[in-house]
Amino acid sequence: MNRFLSGLATLAVSAMVSLPAYAQTQPAAAQAPAKILKIQTSWPASAQAFDQMQAFGKRLEVVTGGRIKMEALPGGQIVPPFEVLDATHKKVIDGAHSWPGYWVGRNKAAILFTGGPAGPWGMDHIDFMSWMWHGGGFDMMQKFYRETLKMNVISIPMHTQSPQALGWFKKKIENVQDFKGMRCRETGIAQEVFNEMGMRTVNMPGGEIMPAAERGVIDCAEWVGGIDDLKFGFHTIWKWHYAPSLHEPVSIGELMINLDVWNGFSPADQELIKAVAWEQLFWHWAKWQRLNAEAVEEFKTKHGVNVMFTPPDILKDFLAAWDRVAAREADKNPVFKEVYESQKKWASVTVPMKKVYFPPYAIAADHYWPDKK
Repeated sequence: MNRFLSGLATLAVSAMVSLPAYAQTQPAAAQAPAKILKIQTSWPASAQAFDQMQAFGKRLEVVTGGRIKMEALPGGQIVPPFEVLDATHKKVIDGAHSWPGYWVGRNKAAILFTGGPAGPWGMDHIDFMSWMWHGGGFDMMQKFYRETLKMNVISIPMHTQSPQALGWFKKKIENVQDFKGMRCRETGIAQEVFNEMGMRTVNMPGGEIMPAAERGVIDCAEWVGGIDDLKFGFHTIWKWHYAPSLHEPVSIGELMINLDVWNGFSPADQELIKAVAWEQLFWHWAKWQRLNAEAVEEFKTKHGVNVMFTPPDILKDFLAAWDRVAAREADKNPVFKEVYESQKKWASVTVPMKKVYFPPYAIAADHYWPDKK
């Protein structure tokens, strides 16, 4: 898997690195004024996702020879973090860097275009992007935004910060019973699944989690894990941190652009924007994984955090709860059913093969890096 990703990243970089040289050979007089994209994120400026958006802007400017530039705005600078979809649709902003799971209040099928709980169907990141790129997922996503949500946007898979941790807790968690009655920040359809398991969930933007924790409004929170959580300072309030989780084992974010703005680009520049977005998806994900490892080590060695394995019963109960939630939604929501069944069909061939061909990560990892007592 690592060799595959390395080869993919090398191919993407080598294919694009020649682009700036070509662009810079064009006579200055022949170049139109730069187009500036004003993109607001759903993240505070301290989030790693905001760092990725800035990296995307710099890369896009280079590969287009300065024809396209971008102004990255943190969540809330023009509109509230959860209102970037409407703002992009109305062209209040040119586009947004966000996460489709935030739109489940409009239609719960939105979560499926992130990957979502259980993968879905046991898929990992490459399986999901295989469905997105080669199994019809990208076209279904555009149809969802334009026909189901009636939004005048294009949505491009752009970044990932997953797999994500179960989260932070004020006390030790040993089983599902310990969830009962806890007030925890969750979002997306995972909020509904955790409610099914007995939590009392609260949805709020990332920038509001720490103030709510400091006031005692919430007992626990899930944001991302690793470096993102370290930046937010959750370890200063809670000392129990659990991973892994199945609420977002795969979680793919998006770059949204107003469709009129998008159609103002040449077909070649549209392809460049998509290519840079997909390059950044893998480039930043690789960087993020290393930063996560360093952050988790810091939690343990510098801040006295109890970094714990999530009890297996919680993971199994989550899957059972998600299956119930998804089945109920598919029964009443034809859009959800269509997408979910498309993913199931794709996973039915891909996932069983990978169970045979891909060695379990823990086999070699435990051989070289056995868990410390």
